[in-house]
Amino acid sequence: MELQQMRYVIAVAETNSFTRAAERCHVVQSALSHQIARLERELGAPLFERTSRRVRLTGAGEAFLPAARQCLAAAERAVAEAAAAVGEVRGRLAVGLIPTVAAVDLPAALGEFRRRYPRVRIGLRVGASEDLVEQVRQGVLDVAFLGLPTTARPHGVGAHELGRDRLVAVVAPGHPLAGESVVELRRLAEEVFVDLPAGTAGRVQSDQAFAAAGLRREVAFEVTTADFIDRLVGQGLGVAMLPAAYAPQLSGVVTVEVADAPGRVEYVVWSRFGRAPAGSAFLEVLGVGVE
Repeated sequence: MELQQMRYVIAVAETNSFTRAAERCHVVQSALSHQIARLERELGAPLFERTSRRVRLTGAGEAFLPAARQCLAAAERAVAEAAAAVGEVRGRLAVGLIPTVAAVDLPAALGEFRRRYPRVRIGLRVGASEDLVEQVRQGVLDVAFLGLPTTARPHGVGAHELGRDRLVAVVAPGHPLAGESVVELRRLAEEVFVDLPAGTAGRVQSDQAFAAAGLRREVAFEVTTADFIDRLVGQGLGVAMLPAAYAPQLSGVVTVEVADAPGRVEYVVWSRFGRAPAGSAFLEVLGVGVE
């Protein structure tokens, strides 16, 4: 079994296509298919179900994939650790974030990191806070930036609080509330809402606030990104609640202070069970001290 074979399996699993996987890996498709077939013979089980229309993992493939990712991560880390031993930071830095991060200027931080450590490959992915924590625990991400209700805290990872904030109401310019300086949850509960999917950390903070006040609200539009919330609200389709520190990035909408608004806490998190040199170096750029 070779590391390159694992890379090919991961590429096919992530693209659901042998053709796109070969393009990603910069090899011809026949070579990639041949190596995966060799690996399947060695394992004694097919890793993919192949039809003319789709490619998907078999049960054996589902079981193989997490361990393959861990093996590749361990191999990359071994190279990075060896380089770090002679004073060079290299390898990869995988960063995750929620779309509404406001406590840190992440593009500026990544730019500074790139200038200091040009041999590190940087990757960035956006997701929900709870998913990002799990990816840090699994070693898929080196660090992640989260936003959680004040009643929650990241578990199973190292964490550093970056800042605290409160939510504000976001309404269309022509909305009756647009001329108000402050509003209460009871008044907002009369409106149709645009919000994140149920169960996500960004949604929970609002749900908890309305429930604690004994109020019910209608969430008619569930979307996964703050910019789409902004666009729907701007069209007068509903109102929303977003972090006050993130609000200056919105356009075409009006923000209104909420008297009894819920709070949120932004964190940066990392693995408690060892960090790659690039991850440690990035935390230093952020000014986060880690034991």
